[in-house]
Amino acid sequence: MLIRNCSGGIVFYNEKVFIIKNDKEEWVLPKGVIRSNELSFEVALKRVFKEGGIKAEIVSTAGETSYEFYSYSRKKPVCNQITWYIMESDNENFEINKEEGFTGGGYFPIHEAIDKITYSQDKALVRLSYEKYRDLRKVVYA
Repeated sequence: MLIRNCSGGIVFYNEKVFIIKNDKEEWVLPKGVIRSNELSFEVALKRVFKEGGIKAEIVSTAGETSYEFYSYSRKKPVCNQITWYIMESDNENFEINKEEGFTGGGYFPIHEAIDKITYSQDKALVRLSYEKYRDLRKVVYA
């Protein structure tokens, strides 16, 4: 099995979260593979910008997830282990990168985004990250 270390971002703006639709029509979160000599948080920020055109700041870590799939091109199973970061943008601007195979996306109210997101693991991640993000904002803005 090929194990790939990845990282991604859960980007909030006010009471909304950014999600993106890939070429398989799946609603997902921006993420990418960590290459040698790259740091996890840098890759997460880079992928959020590359996939969604969003300049965000990391607020906190969100946790880790993993999933497995069979790669027909590699002819072996692959396990993606993803480190997630809670991020915040100072505006609602985005630009979907169609060259990367994305077909749609945007900032959605939390409950609407959770309904749209394809995978239950990502739904739970957004739900928990939003709770943490809200708590962190209370501390910062108190």
